[in-house]
Amino acid sequence: MAKILIVYAHPEAPSSFNFDLKERLAERLGARGHTVSVRDLYASGFDPVLSSDDLAAIKGKSVPDDIKTEQSFVRDADAMVFIYPIWWSGPPAMAKGYFDRVMTNGFAYEFRGGVKAGLLSGRRAIVVNSHGNAAKDYDERGYYAAMKLLADDGVLKYCGFDAVEHIFYGGMAAKPREEKETDIEGAVEAVAGFIEKDGAADDR
Repeated sequence: MAKILIVYAHPEAPSSFNFDLKERLAERLGARGHTVSVRDLYASGFDPVLSSDDLAAIKGKSVPDDIKTEQSFVRDADAMVFIYPIWWSGPPAMAKGYFDRVMTNGFAYEFRGGVKAGLLSGRRAIVVNSHGNAAKDYDERGYYAAMKLLADDGVLKYCGFDAVEHIFYGGMAAKPREEKETDIEGAVEAVAGFIEKDGAADDR
């Protein structure tokens, strides 16, 4: 069974699709025998701003305690699930700040002879995003492809994750509750299937 880390970044609770998905997913994965940890970035008061003091401390190999805490959860995980909405065609500042401050040089990647090497291999990650506009609009405009390139290739694969998946749920602004329920159930099964695919949950 896997150790799964859910990183959740949405300020509304419990009224959002994202919140319901996070709760349902943690419950369902736990029932399947996995160990689940949830980092609710808004509720925990996570600071998303990578400051000059942070950069100096990281370069000096003296990582700030709040970053160390988040990195310890990542280090212990076999799989990560990122749940956040799409705002202005990208992640909320809270989610972006998590990548900035947690996936640091020396922890998530390093350079060896000028060549980048990801340090988080042996793990898999899946991103689940929701947005208000229709899915067809985002897909046809190339937004999905762009967001996958930035998050999946530009962050997760860059840091060495072995397998990465990305799921989008659009039209949330006008979608009836029963359709959102269907989406939540579909997302739960998709995430569980990805984590457990070909025995991947037992790889590490």
